Amino acid sequence: MQIRRYHADDEKGWVRCRALSFLDTAYYDNVLREKENYTNPAIELVAEINNQIVGLIDVECEQTPKTVCTGDRGLGGMIWHIAVHPDFQRMRIGEKLLHEAENMAKEKGISYLEAWTRDDQWVIHWYEKHGFVKGYSYLHVFIDHPEELKSINADLQFVQAWAHYAGDEKEKMKAAFHRTHDCSSFMKKI
Repeated sequence: MQIRRYHADDEKGWVRCRALSFLDTAYYDNVLREKENYTNPAIELVAEINNQIVGLIDVECEQTPKTVCTGDRGLGGMIWHIAVHPDFQRMRIGEKLLHEAENMAKEKGISYLEAWTRDDQWVIHWYEKHGFVKGYSYLHVFIDHPEELKSINADLQFVQAWAHYAGDEKEKMKAAFHRTHDCSSFMKKI
């Protein structure tokens, strides 16, 4: 396995790896058709085996505190994407990508990393195992069941909606909607 910087011609493999790795997670419907570009400098790495992208990590690095990340510990790096192809999981690829990104982030003057994830316990455990501490959370609420969908007027009817809920009545929201996910921040000092 080789960990190297992402190149533009890796995009198709990057998208495939990310899409397949997210299928068995709470982010299964967060499908991207192209790789994002970042406003700030970014650490963009891929793991490759036999010319196949099998893992990836993208970290956008702040140049001014609190412009990308939510923490107030100096300059932060937001992990926008970290993924390992399902056929290559449990081989410590994600861990190796994270460590390489951490080393590169330190060289850029980044003092902490931040990531957000939904409520897959195995993902939460992975972040905690690698030194991240859970912070703020809010709900992702999906409104897509017939009884949840209400028309605003005769000309506009919801088919599906997705919302953020940051209020104090999370349990009430979870009871009202079939699909909700706690979306939590995780931070790690590096």
